[in-house]
Amino acid sequence: MDETRMPLTRHLEELRKRLIIAGSSWLVAFLGCYAFAEKLFDLIAEPVRQALPEGSTLVFIHATEPFFTYLKIGALAGLLVSLPVIFWQLWAFVAPGLYSHEKRYAIPFVLASSLCFACGAIFGYRFVFPMGFKVLLEFGLASGEISAMLSMGSYLALSSKLLLAFGLVFELPIVIFFLARMGLVDHQLLRRNRKVALLAAFVIGAVLTPPDVFSQTALALPFIVLYEISILVARFFGKARTGETEDVAADEPQAG
Repeated sequence: MDETRMPLTRHLEELRKRLIIAGSSWLVAFLGCYAFAEKLFDLIAEPVRQALPEGSTLVFIHATEPFFTYLKIGALAGLLVSLPVIFWQLWAFVAPGLYSHEKRYAIPFVLASSLCFACGAIFGYRFVFPMGFKVLLEFGLASGEISAMLSMGSYLALSSKLLLAFGLVFELPIVIFFLARMGLVDHQLLRRNRKVALLAAFVIGAVLTPPDVFSQTALALPFIVLYEISILVARFFGKARTGETEDVAADEPQAG
């Protein structure tokens, strides 16, 4: 019983260690980013300020709303800053279960994951936010009898949700890369499921974005493009994985 429990105990201890390091890095980054929380909020609120009618601005409804808004923006910025450390800890946790030739992807994994997430967040901020909030506000002001008064907290909740959604969607090629390396998917399987991926793209867009066609499509289209890129990734690295599996099988001693 002890022999069967010890590996699980060490596994849980390793997980605890990685979570502590990842959480500590997020905390340190949060403390650093909180000092610039007001400037960071001004930056993230710029797209909606440009979309608001002249003379309108963001407001706060509760006395504590600015404090908690800046607290949340510090936490969100700290998460983005600490992502390389978090991805590294994720890699360090799964690395013992990988082949030696797969462990050389550690640094590329950390860099590519951080870059893809950043690209997704920047894409959402630069291209989707300005047009998306403009469409939503124009729809709300169409009657002419309603004025726009957006609160800081509600805007941050929506914008942070969108930024995380775009960042995660842009991680798709990285996920497919590792699934292909493990032999769980290949390019043929991905090609056969194009229609399912197309449906999933718009379902994800409907769940993670506001209920308007523009925002849903703005998230679904990158997902579809990245899915096609993932097919190429799976084709290239899947073939390499197949060849390596055959080599390993050939080196194994034959029974009898």
